[in-house]
Amino acid sequence: MAPRAIPPILASGLAQLLTLLLVQVAVLAGSLSGPPPALATEAITTPLTQRSDAWPQWSLPAPLEQPGRRDLTYPAWFAGTWQVHSDAPDYTVRFGANGSGAIVGDRAFNAQAIGSALLGAQLQGVRNDPANPNRQLALLSPQPGLTLTLESTVVGRRQQQPTATSFEADELALQVVHGPGDPRISRVETLSRYALQADGRITADQWQATYPSPALGLKAQATNTAHNQLVLERVNLPSPGPGSDPAS
Repeated sequence: MAPRAIPPILASGLAQLLTLLLVQVAVLAGSLSGPPPALATEAITTPLTQRSDAWPQWSLPAPLEQPGRRDLTYPAWFAGTWQVHSDAPDYTVRFGANGSGAIVGDRAFNAQAIGSALLGAQLQGVRNDPANPNRQLALLSPQPGLTLTLESTVVGRRQQQPTATSFEADELALQVVHGPGDPRISRVETLSRYALQADGRITADQWQATYPSPALGLKAQATNTAHNQLVLERVNLPSPGPGSDPAS
C-alpha cells in the first residue's frame, strides 16, 4: 500500500500555525478594541523599527543573527503566568528564570497551551530539545491514521535592549513537517513589540511573514503576512495551602 500523502492545504496550514506557536505566544489572527498605546521608543530608528515599518514588504535575508543555543530573554516584568486575550480562544502562557537567572518563555508549555486552544485533540504534544532551547517538536494528528511531526528551530534572532516599559524581538524559525512523503520545509518570521501598561497588562503588536524553503534559495520574498495584536493579563496563582508540597 502506498503511503498516505499529506494534503497540501492541511500540511501547510498546520505547519504554519504550530510554527507561529513555537516562536513565542504568536496568534493566527486577532485585534484589540483599539491599537495599543504608542511606545516612547518608536521614534528611535533601530533595525527592528525599520523592519516593522517595511512590513508587509518583507524579504530574506533579514537583519538577524544566528542564536546558536542562546534562548530569547525577556525583561523582568515578563516573569509569571499570563492569560492571553485576542480574537482567538484565550490561553495561558508563562515565563520564568532559567539556570542563569534570565527570564525566558516556557516554549513547550506556551505552544501546547495555544495549540490545544486552537487545535484541540489534533495537537498531541509539544516537547523541547533538551540540548537546544531554540528547537521544539510538535506531534500532530490532523485526521485518523495520519500523524505528523513539526520540527521548529529558531535560526535567526534580534532583540532590542528592553526598557522599563517596552521590549522588541524578531525571530526567524525554520519549520519542517515530517510525515508520509517528502518533508515540507518553510520559514516563518515573527517580530513582536511589547508594552507594559500602567495597570500591569502587557499589550503587543506582532508582524509575521512566511517564506518558502531555503532549498529554493536563501533570498526570498514573503508569501503570506499577518499583523496581530494581543493582551496579556497576569494570572494570580493561589498560594500553596498549609502543609502542601510545592513539588507535587
